[in-house]
Amino acid sequence: MIVSYAGHSPAIDTDAWVAPDATVCGDVTVGAGSRVMHGSRLVAEAGGSIRIGRYCIVLENAVIRATARHPCMIGNYCIVGPNSHVVGAEVGDEVFIATGAAVFHGAHIGRGSEVRINGTVHLRTRLEPGAVVPIGWIAVGDPAQVLPPDRHEAIWSHQKPLDFPGYVYGVDRNEPDVMLKITGGLSAALGVHRTESA
Repeated sequence: MIVSYAGHSPAIDTDAWVAPDATVCGDVTVGAGSRVMHGSRLVAEAGGSIRIGRYCIVLENAVIRATARHPCMIGNYCIVGPNSHVVGAEVGDEVFIATGAAVFHGAHIGRGSEVRINGTVHLRTRLEPGAVVPIGWIAVGDPAQVLPPDRHEAIWSHQKPLDFPGYVYGVDRNEPDVMLKITGGLSAALGVHRTESA
């Protein structure tokens, strides 16, 4: 489904293909030769934009999102694997994001990098060109530290200063009612989807 939203309609190259049960919503550009497969969701929230380069393959049930604060750019010749999630990140050319991987706001993934099955690239993390995040591992920080999932305290020592609630939602994690503020703000922002048209 191709959806106009917040005054923007997707721009899909005539040589690209979007599956009929995929969703492409808002200020989204899909380059020549790219394929957006069944069940995928590309959603640019109001003020945000998504740019998919040439010959990118977005596989089944992948989610690519952008917000006004965090646009999302996928370079040329990339694969975004099934059930993966990329939000507000910059992904260089020839990057492989495997099944179930997650890439968060403000992340930068260098050319030719791989985020393997269930790997995570946390917010504001920078992977150098050619870097590899092994299966199930977590990259965090700038420059990235790549750590196994059983190193929670080490991961958190890098992750906490990156300030997910503040960076993503503009909410101070030390104030009371953090989740009330986050969900209230998201409810108001996402409520404008009621104006969508196919």
